[in-house]
Amino acid sequence: MDYTKLLNDKSGKVSRVGIIGATKGYGYTLLAQIPTVAHMQLRVICSRHTDECVDVLTEIGYDPASIVVCRTEEEIRAAAEDVIIVTPDYRLVMECGITAMVECTGNTKVSSDAAMIALKKGINVYMVSKETDSVCGPILHQMAEKYGAVYSLVNGDQPRNLLDLYSWAQVLGLEVVCAGKSSEYDFVWDRETGSFTYMDGEHESEALPELAQYWHYEGTETLKGRDSLLEKYREVISADLCEMNLVSNVSGLVPSRPFLNYPIAKISELADIFIPKEDGGILDRTGVVDVFYNLREKDEASFCGGEFIVVRCRDEKMWDLLAAKGHVMSKDNKYCCIYYPYHYMGLETPLSILLGDLMGVGGHPECRQVTIMAGVADRDLPAGTELKVYGHHHQIDGLTPELLVRADVGDAAPFYLLNGAVLRQDVKKGQPVTLQDVDLSGLSTYALFLEGLKLG
Repeated sequence: MDYTKLLNDKSGKVSRVGIIGATKGYGYTLLAQIPTVAHMQLRVICSRHTDECVDVLTEIGYDPASIVVCRTEEEIRAAAEDVIIVTPDYRLVMECGITAMVECTGNTKVSSDAAMIALKKGINVYMVSKETDSVCGPILHQMAEKYGAVYSLVNGDQPRNLLDLYSWAQVLGLEVVCAGKSSEYDFVWDRETGSFTYMDGEHESEALPELAQYWHYEGTETLKGRDSLLEKYREVISADLCEMNLVSNVSGLVPSRPFLNYPIAKISELADIFIPKEDGGILDRTGVVDVFYNLREKDEASFCGGEFIVVRCRDEKMWDLLAAKGHVMSKDNKYCCIYYPYHYMGLETPLSILLGDLMGVGGHPECRQVTIMAGVADRDLPAGTELKVYGHHHQIDGLTPELLVRADVGDAAPFYLLNGAVLRQDVKKGQPVTLQDVDLSGLSTYALFLEGLKLG
């Protein structure tokens, strides 16, 4: 997309941004980028730790004299229009004259409530909390349509980047066989020493010269060999499945399988892997979402948790020309992999905000609960077990996520509705937690989920 129109916008409009959950990770990168962006002003940030907010803003380079802590509506009304308000109450963010609310907490209750408050006031919502969108996305898109606002996922996180790539393919009339991303950390091998490193910062490097025999891709047997050597590093990551849940709900693409495939693959191999089995790939069906582990040499560039689509090549002569340019093609030239090797977190997010605030772009009222991310017991869980989301990957102890087509889901409970829930009855290993196993009746997010299901 050409962003010149945004850059040269003469309307005088300014995106006045409020951020909830602003000081760490994604929120920090957005705070750091906003001062460099035309037509954008940071108006308010929210965290329970207001001192930390002030410290972070000062560290980034915001003028301390322009930062005001407000704990009530009266204090907000008294604050000057050009100051940055810091508040501990997310509900006050929508009282600060913002045009854009960015939600980064990962807390489904807070983020869904904040989104509903904002949309009912006609404030555009930019949702970073993928956990919330996986449960409430369909109804929040409908609420935006109803109140003349934008509800949007954000660039900088994989779901929006992948949906942008997918929509690009749709406009061009390309058939998308598979859409997906790489998992967060690379598998890195040093050809000279035979040393292997999983780049999550938690595992020590290990000597693995045996990987040489599976380095060159010779078909799916190569994948099996890599799996056997690297099995201890393979896992189903909640965040990955959640992100593919979001993509599925907007695009209509379905999971390749409930736990996704996670092949250990090099970028150059993707067009030979994410294709139908009859053509030598791993897919039982097409029109799917999936995830891979990026395998690379020590001196090769990373995929950076980026996004890809694999498309079917229709015109042989055209794709022969493109293959000669070095594009990632299957060995039989029937498929091509097109990819973005990046997601830049909050650095990119201002684009989504400006597209929404200035051009009304980003909403997907067609969004439906195409898939549901469920939680399967990885051991016998007795009644009385409390389920808690924890850790960097927002997982739940005792549960492994699986991504299911809604039509096949039965009464499995959405994974991120289970945070804080207590099992009412035993759940056996291998069984999903169902809506009957927990009491969700008091959750506003559950009510929103049910409303979303009514959309069809």
